[in-house]
Amino acid sequence: MDFETIVQRIKKKQFDPVYFLTGDEPFFIDKISHMIEDEVLTDDEKSFNLAVLYGIETTDDQVLSQARQYPTMASHRVVIVREAQHLHRLAESKSLPAYLQKPVPTTILVFDYKYKKVDGRTELGRLLKSKTVYFQSAQLREHQVPDFIQTQITARGFNLSPPVTQLLAANLGTNLSKIENEIGKLVLNLEPGTEITVDNVEQNIGISKDYNIFELQNALGQRNFPRAIGIVTYFGNNTKDFSVIFVLVMLFTFFRKIFLYHFLKDLSEKNVASQLAVHPFFVKDYKLAANNYNAPQVRRILGLLRECDKRAKGVDSAPIEDGELLRELVYKIMMIR
Repeated sequence: MDFETIVQRIKKKQFDPVYFLTGDEPFFIDKISHMIEDEVLTDDEKSFNLAVLYGIETTDDQVLSQARQYPTMASHRVVIVREAQHLHRLAESKSLPAYLQKPVPTTILVFDYKYKKVDGRTELGRLLKSKTVYFQSAQLREHQVPDFIQTQITARGFNLSPPVTQLLAANLGTNLSKIENEIGKLVLNLEPGTEITVDNVEQNIGISKDYNIFELQNALGQRNFPRAIGIVTYFGNNTKDFSVIFVLVMLFTFFRKIFLYHFLKDLSEKNVASQLAVHPFFVKDYKLAANNYNAPQVRRILGLLRECDKRAKGVDSAPIEDGELLRELVYKIMMIR
């Protein structure tokens, strides 16, 4: 079952006896787990009907002892096992498979099983997948982050344009908990229905509308040398917010997509957006960059970025300040003809 389906069912009070939430992305696991904790029971009911256990200090038998109890003056009892991947001898459990075959209908049992996988070839693995709400929480890839941001903003009753979404995505990375926290800061003092602007982003979460990785990509794509130099100089003076490795990774991704653009046969906006994994709004930027750099030139730029990455890590190179390294890189890119 996917995340949205689970969330909608919980909102409709359609609860299942057992939830097994697993995977490498803790954000979605925590969201479902805390939602069950908040939605099933009232605050008064939680005193007698909510048990939160931690895998590292409990066993499967202790978990099931809690799960087999009946609710007190409530419709359900909720048992949540945090960090369930640390449960003692879970894989060898004999009691859990038996419980999964016939769970207590008035208990909602939730396993938060992070960063690990249960062997699907075992009896327990097969039962977990067939007898529970089994949710696999995968980490978002970089190109999926803008949609995640858009969804988070929309759910709070706000609007934002693709450039603002891209600005946030390019600077907040893929840590979804961090993104959610920053979005919370962003909308804290705004009225619902507001169109969020780059000025709001700069004022509320400190991402400069003029000096950010998104603007650097645009400046390089346009071959705007003064603008690009100004931005990397700013980065060099603010290395806490713009590490050279982060900048190089983002530029490598940008130019790799430009390189791919050169080999697309169908240059329609829809196909380019799909193949490059970008919002259709930005197709024109990649088209412009591809016009400014042919495929052999982009290949050379990718080589420069790899070389710069080695130097930034001190491989076969004397130490150099981040700002100077980036300015040298920009100069070399602009000199390619």
